[in-house]
Amino acid sequence: MKSLLAAVKAFVANLLLWSFFVGGLAASSASGAVLDGTRKDVATYAGIAVSLLAGSRIAKKPRIKAFLSTPPVLWFLFLFNSAVAAVCYLTMDGAKGIMAAAGMGLVSLGAAGGLIANRRKPAGQPTTSR
Repeated sequence: MKSLLAAVKAFVANLLLWSFFVGGLAASSASGAVLDGTRKDVATYAGIAVSLLAGSRIAKKPRIKAFLSTPPVLWFLFLFNSAVAAVCYLTMDGAKGIMAAAGMGLVSLGAAGGLIANRRKPAGQPTTSR
């Protein structure tokens, strides 16, 4: 059993990690409403970087990793991101539409790769790994 100090330390670390993730998402999506010009671009890209770093750390946690590798979640990610990629390509003009569709398509292909990897494992082995 964990000591009280270890439990508090883990709680604070998780709280900070999730705060950075949400703050990065907010900065990357809402900076245009507050800032203009170069400052808006810097805030957007910094928010993207912070949310990607925090999100990748969150995704490595055992409980989140196990949840993300389940077949229903992978199917949802595959189908949803494929649909979003198609909608982005058809509704957005120019390079922005192509880049958005390519990014969402890559996420969709990643989920499809997870589905294929889980399918190839023998029946006796668990679907998640350490």
